[in-house]
Amino acid sequence: MGSGEKAFKSFHSHRSKNSSKQGIKDVPKGCLAIKVGSKEEEKQRFVVPVSYFNHPLFMQLLNEAEEEYGFEQKGTITIPCRVEVFRLMMIIIIIHEHDQDDGASKC
Repeated sequence: MGSGEKAFKSFHSHRSKNSSKQGIKDVPKGCLAIKVGSKEEEKQRFVVPVSYFNHPLFMQLLNEAEEEYGFEQKGTITIPCRVEVFRLMMIIIIIHEHDQDDGASKC
């Protein structure tokens, strides 16, 4: 297993229809649960390290969410992005973070 595959396992995905039963208890300290999905697909829940929110790629996703839903979303942050595109962006962020500090944040 390559370093990208190992790092990819540092964030979790959950189907959104179960997310109402999932609470803060399943979100480790230093992480945040978000929902991801385009209008054409079912939203999925991801648990992402807060440190990723400062990465330029993630900031771009947050800007798109602001344009789509407004600045004051209620409830979980929702990213209007295809799930597969989000997964690829997370791999890039994880690899970048791994290269910078010799280890990705783990959730």
